[in-house]
Amino acid sequence: MLPAMRKRDIVEVVSERGECSVAELAEEMDCSKATIRRDLSDLEERQLIERSHGGAVPATTVGSEQTYGQKEVQNLNSKMVIAERAVEEIAENQVVFFDSGSTTMQVAKNVPTDRSFLSVTNSPVVAIELGEKDNDVKLTGGTLRHETRALTGPSAERFMERTNFDLLFLGTNAIDPSEGLMTPNEDEARLKSLMIENAARVVLVSDGTKLDKQSFVKFASVEDVDVFITDVTLSERQREPFDAAGVELIEGVGQ
Repeated sequence: MLPAMRKRDIVEVVSERGECSVAELAEEMDCSKATIRRDLSDLEERQLIERSHGGAVPATTVGSEQTYGQKEVQNLNSKMVIAERAVEEIAENQVVFFDSGSTTMQVAKNVPTDRSFLSVTNSPVVAIELGEKDNDVKLTGGTLRHETRALTGPSAERFMERTNFDLLFLGTNAIDPSEGLMTPNEDEARLKSLMIENAARVVLVSDGTKLDKQSFVKFASVEDVDVFITDVTLSERQREPFDAAGVELIEGVGQ
């Protein structure tokens, strides 16, 4: 099979199945894993697919979003080291809100057991994880979105409007340092805006793949963030808007 035809078929298979491992693609295309890895690197550069842990998932566009299951396996090591640093921000007797998402899930997995605090979240799966640590956990209520396993809607918004938090661990789908933070879904965007409005301290946790990306709905500016923890070192162009807004940058964790 010609390389161009093989790459076209890879994109079609990944788009149809939602996620494929390198081994599955090598068997499907009757070629070596090394060839598949080179193909995936080329296709990712052309924004036709996105690399995941051990394989590939469909490319994310401005108007679409990946499922929680897809995001859960992507850049897992980066999310784990971000989480290990993020939990250092938790203090005794705080009220801590955990946004839904795969990175905030890793934060929940790493919460300290030597201090007492109240956890709040709009994610049932994050709530279950926090509950395993014997923390008191409150859920916002609302309607469950299958794609992200997040609770949204009027009930969740009413909960947010009458509560306040010492600390917010915030996730995002896209970060444009000049334009702000974005997500594909309007309901989630509204809830994220309320989280930020009612939090005394906002800690953005995101791996570097979200930088210089855009999505459908803007929910915050970089000025709304107090701390940004990420696994990469920002370029001068990327850093400038955060520095201008007085955001504390914790870069290159795990490097």
